[in-house]
Amino acid sequence: MVRKEVTFLLKNLRYVLSVITFLFASYGLITGDFKYGGIMIFFLGLTMLVMGLEEIRNERKVVGWLLIIVFLFSIYVSIEGFLLS
Repeated sequence: MVRKEVTFLLKNLRYVLSVITFLFASYGLITGDFKYGGIMIFFLGLTMLVMGLEEIRNERKVVGWLLIIVFLFSIYVSIEGFLLS
């Protein structure tokens, strides 16, 4: 029962983070103002983390760890963007 609830939570969290990322990306493309790019990359990284956790729970560990590595890289890039701007 707990596995089902955690899977439901991860799926909903992935959808919410994906929509937030999409909204920041759409704003940047429509207005040409890319000052929120770092925040978009941050939410994209969180989306990759959730997807990686889902893949690990589904016994696809290689893909899961690859997504977690992408998460770490994107968090590094977003922190660099926050510090340099």
